[in-house]
Amino acid sequence: MKRWSTFLAVLLCSCLLQCTSYKTNNPVIQIKTAFGEIDIELFVQQAPKTCAAILKNIELGVYDRCSFYRVLNQDNQPSNATKSELIQGGIWKTAPQKANNLNFIPHESTQQTKLKHINGTVSLARREPGTAKTEFFICMGEQPGLDYGGENMPDGEGYAAFGKVIKGMAVVKKISTQNESDEYFDPPISIISITRKQ
Repeated sequence: MKRWSTFLAVLLCSCLLQCTSYKTNNPVIQIKTAFGEIDIELFVQQAPKTCAAILKNIELGVYDRCSFYRVLNQDNQPSNATKSELIQGGIWKTAPQKANNLNFIPHESTQQTKLKHINGTVSLARREPGTAKTEFFICMGEQPGLDYGGENMPDGEGYAAFGKVIKGMAVVKKISTQNESDEYFDPPISIISITRKQ
């Protein structure tokens, strides 16, 4: 009986470990929302500067009380524009002053990293290349216009992809269907926390 109990305990521990860790040596972060959790693998080998900055921001609590505030879909963009489908989040709506004391993140283009903006890709939002700090977006579907040389940015440098959703794309899609006005969620979708999971 004791041997059977020990076996069950080992089996349970093994199951719990499998449920909370992934078969990757890369860091995994978790975005917790009222709609569920989104787990993201960070590609530290391909985008080391971007991933280091994201992990540092998480450690410093930069993303406390942040939100998803923007959504792009097929219906809310000009008909003559190169369309994108994504949700965007960060501290721009909740605490933009925090970003003033943060350093810019050097731009790691998809030409450098060999990453692509495909379904679930997580990338940095920016204006000019090298001006990104805290804002990020999650792609829904393939978005080649966001890659280096793509049509979505006039400078041709694209955006800096750095991770991929490995669990929770259903949550991303659910968030994307919430009420919006002129590309912005109304109200913004609160992010309960962003933490390092692995």
